[in-house]
Amino acid sequence: MEPSCSGLRKETQQPRGNPKRASEGQMHDPWWMHLFLTVHVIAGGGAFVLAPLALVTAKGGDAHRRWGKIYFWCMAVVGSTALVMAVYRPVLFLALVAVFSFYMAFVAYRVLGQKAAWKGEPVVHGLDWGAAIFCFASSAALALLGAIRPEMVQQLRIPAIIFGAIGMRISGRAMWRFTHPPAEKMFWWYAHLQGMIGSYIAAWTAFCLVTIGPLMHGVWWLWLVPLSIGLPAIIATTAYYQRKFAPKREAAATGALI
Repeated sequence: MEPSCSGLRKETQQPRGNPKRASEGQMHDPWWMHLFLTVHVIAGGGAFVLAPLALVTAKGGDAHRRWGKIYFWCMAVVGSTALVMAVYRPVLFLALVAVFSFYMAFVAYRVLGQKAAWKGEPVVHGLDWGAAIFCFASSAALALLGAIRPEMVQQLRIPAIIFGAIGMRISGRAMWRFTHPPAEKMFWWYAHLQGMIGSYIAAWTAFCLVTIGPLMHGVWWLWLVPLSIGLPAIIATTAYYQRKFAPKREAAATGALI
């Protein structure tokens, strides 16, 4: 079956595992589900507005730190509420995507306290390992189910495989960095930038699938839109800062030779 948002719509409206809940439908969710949804929407709206503000302000400045920190906590609320609601329904695809989308923001935030890793200093803690392992396992499950049991991830075979692969790559690279000190002093800059933009892409993708998808009759290409915009942005921004930092690396190398 072709990947489609219509499967997600059907799954959201008629959850498995509880016939009474399925017959009553979404309008008869318990009060706490409506509360979670309200908080989720408010935090998501805040994240959508704050990420561009953090991106365009001077890096390292007060405004950048302020908007970036609020964005991170908005994403924490979005991820946790999405996970709870997706498990309750249940919508396994959204539950697993919520894990890796928040992990990207998590690793981007945590790496700011790990700048000394390139010196070989012990900056990684149990929380970092636990989050990375959990994200890797969740992402592997998402990719595996997409490949062999797409009906368990709302028939979103291709998005599940791609998002699962991205989640495994991000968490796998993080664990590699935990055990192999980075050679690049500014590694944290790129990890922070890519993680924050990546989490923003994931949030928009989930929004497109859940909210816009049903309005467009589940067109299969909708989930590609945020990715097609965000991925070039990550590549271009990373390349820009690599060029910006290059003279300093070359000057340091020249000084060492002298």
